This record gives sequence, structure tokens and C-alpha cells, in this order.
Amino acid sequence: MAIRNIVKEGDEVLRKVSKPVVRFDEKLWTLLDDMAQTMHEANGVGLAAPQVGILRRVVVIDVGEGVIELINPQVISSAGENVGTEGCLSIPGEWGIVARPEKAAVKAQDRDGNEIVVEGEGLLARALCHEIDHLEGKLFRDIAQRMLSAEELEQLEEQGSEE
Repeated sequence: MAIRNIVKEGDEVLRKVSKPVVRFDEKLWTLLDDMAQTMHEANGVGLAAPQVGILRRVVVIDVGEGVIELINPQVISSAGENVGTEGCLSIPGEWGIVARPEKAAVKAQDRDGNEIVVEGEGLLARALCHEIDHLEGKLFRDIAQRMLSAEELEQLEEQGSEE
């Protein structure tokens, strides 16, 4: 396993649509393992392959319940609305207010090509939608209701440290 460089906003790879994965082999498994390690090292809850410069439909997510690996994911249902603060490892230090579904179900494949369905709510639903957006070349700031100012960000950090 290896830590990969996270691509930052401004790199054109983040704005391109990712291609489907057709080969489920050791190269894919290495990518998945590296992405999980990179995500954890960066203290993120999700990482999409374009964020490490690979235009493939591959996502890893960990909201504290273990790593979820999704190959060729697509949202098959969603419900409700959850408006909350969102950031991105490719846009460090910036946060915005984003509306996402409260619940989402995603159909994908696992590392061996088997079809799986992952259902999530709250943070997991947010992470699923955020990472799948990356595969379409979209960033959270594209759909943010507004970006937070430095003062608002500082207030949020202070509130978090008091809890």
C-alpha cells in the first residue's frame, strides 16, 4: 500500500467524467488499498479515483464503520434532504453549505466485480453522493448554497473543540 498524492482544485482531471471499470484485477485492488490508506492519512471520509489522478469509477468511503469500496457506483434512490457543512480533500481549508439527500441507496460492484447495494443515511448518504459527484467531474462548491467565510469556519472549529 502507498499514500497517493491528492489532486487539488484547478487540476483538469477533477472536471472530467470517469470511465467505467471493466477489469477487476490486482491493479484495481492496489488502487483501492492505496486510496483507503490515502483517505485515512488525510483524515477524510471519502475519496474518489479522480482525486488521485485516475479517471476510473472507483470510490472508497469510511464514516467510522470501516472502509466501503464501490466500483462503478450509481445512486438508485434517494429521499429527504440534509443541509449541512461539506468540505473536500481536493479543496483543502474550504467548506460550504450543501443540500444532499438524507438517505441514499447506491448500486455498485465490489473489488471482485460482484454487484452490491449500499444504503446510507446522514453522513454516509452525503459521502456517497459527494464521491459519486467526483466521478461526474463535479465538486461540492458547484452545488453549495454558499461557501463559508474564514470567520464562520473559525467559529465552527471553536464549537467543535468545545464539545
